[in-house]
Amino acid sequence: MAAAPGTSPTIVEYFEGEDFYHCGYCKNETGSRSNGMWAHSMTVQDYQDLIDRGWRRSGKYVYKPVMNQTCCPQYTIRCRPLHFQPSKSHKKVLKKMLKFLSKGEFPKGNITEEPMDSQMDDAAVDDFALKSKLDIQSDHRPFDEDHNKVVESEVKEKEEDLGAKETKELSQSYTKKEKLGSGEPSSSVKVVPTVPNPGKGADLSKPPCRKAKDIRKERKRQKLILKSQTDKLEGVQVQHEPQLLPSEKSKLNQPKSIEDFIFDTLPEDAAHRLEVRLVPVSFEDPEFKSSFRQSLSLYAKYQMAIHKDTAAVCGESEFTRFLCSSPLEAENPPNGPDCGYGSFHQQYWLDGKIIAVGVIDILPYCVSSVYLYYDPDYSFLSLGVYSALWEIAFTRQLHEKTSQLSYYYMGFYIHSCPKMRYKGQYKPSDLLCPETYVWVPIEQCLPALENSKYCRFNQDTKAVDEEQIKELDRLRVLYKRTIMPYNIYKKRQKGPSDEAVVQQYADLVGQTCSERMLLFRS
Repeated sequence: MAAAPGTSPTIVEYFEGEDFYHCGYCKNETGSRSNGMWAHSMTVQDYQDLIDRGWRRSGKYVYKPVMNQTCCPQYTIRCRPLHFQPSKSHKKVLKKMLKFLSKGEFPKGNITEEPMDSQMDDAAVDDFALKSKLDIQSDHRPFDEDHNKVVESEVKEKEEDLGAKETKELSQSYTKKEKLGSGEPSSSVKVVPTVPNPGKGADLSKPPCRKAKDIRKERKRQKLILKSQTDKLEGVQVQHEPQLLPSEKSKLNQPKSIEDFIFDTLPEDAAHRLEVRLVPVSFEDPEFKSSFRQSLSLYAKYQMAIHKDTAAVCGESEFTRFLCSSPLEAENPPNGPDCGYGSFHQQYWLDGKIIAVGVIDILPYCVSSVYLYYDPDYSFLSLGVYSALWEIAFTRQLHEKTSQLSYYYMGFYIHSCPKMRYKGQYKPSDLLCPETYVWVPIEQCLPALENSKYCRFNQDTKAVDEEQIKELDRLRVLYKRTIMPYNIYKKRQKGPSDEAVVQQYADLVGQTCSERMLLFRS
């Protein structure tokens, strides 16, 4: 995909060498190692190609971990939304949101934390340690790590309710059994947890303990009995019902998709209304501008409550530099998505106020998740998980118009940090090989990662980086406001040679990007 006509070319300022920073994952003071560059402007195609080589942006700072040397290797991970099926825990979150919106129901009992719900990667939250090697203004100061979705402690999943909605004619006694079997108390049955009392016989006043398997069998038997009784009562009506075609039967048998939950029509008397708005990150956009103050206030509330930041580091300049400043040039080609390509805020409006904002980049082949912040008062809705599922569904929507846009990038997967493994739960997903830059299914990568923090995933020992630099002279340079190939720049350059630095930059971005992007040299 070529850059749209009139779009500014990518202009980057590469920072020589490699820097060591505080690691937000293992807390090593100097263990995090990465290469970086400042992007004054960047086309969406160039950024797509860069993240497919392990780069990642934070504001306008673009960085790439030195994978074989950094303390916690960060592997680029992508989900394949076209084949995604929600897990039990994902459906649990979606159902929880539906119940809250339609009936105003809050989760019963203690609120159990969900993976990827109210903590994000610690990496860049701890400090703004990166220092550029150029004398740039303070509002250009970059951050040091990736900012992705949120993560929480792993929780054991409880057994979900079986199948479809229950028939209205279910008897009261069966309703009680259903409620008891699912672990959910009915309005007329109080479920009290029993604690074994050593040395005493069984308490005959309490129902005997039953295995979950037996409970499921009983529930299935009751449903079959009920269906048989219903068929007999309806008699002739059942005989004259039209037979379903095989294709229709297969659709009925298919498990519910995330769209069935997210886009389910709410009743007219729903307790709450949720609207998700996609807003371009631009102060020229009236919707972005009008909601800026509310969004900023939400960000500060989130950072101070979840990450214990002070108000001083949650101000307007920090928020703007971190989440509103993007190097990506907006593009709207005719064959692209209706919203165009670029950086966006996906705002979740509940009853007229913003309760969460997902920062995303829409690129030629993917939706790339950048960050999420939300109102801590709504933590019970597991907004981290919900927003990730929404973004997967959104990617599938964009794919309908733009067929090549079919992936959802979740940032980095850090296997050496147990709490960062949650991203692997969004299946199917792939990890990027750090040496050959090919995608490998995560299931094939995990055994190797159990043995070593750093791994080459490509099993073909003869495979190499297809984008490795073959002709350095074709690299493009911006020197004294003039665009020129590197071989011309070398002749005009005065002072010591910087070929080693240029070579390092070229190796990291690859042949194609080196010929398209402009490397600023002073």
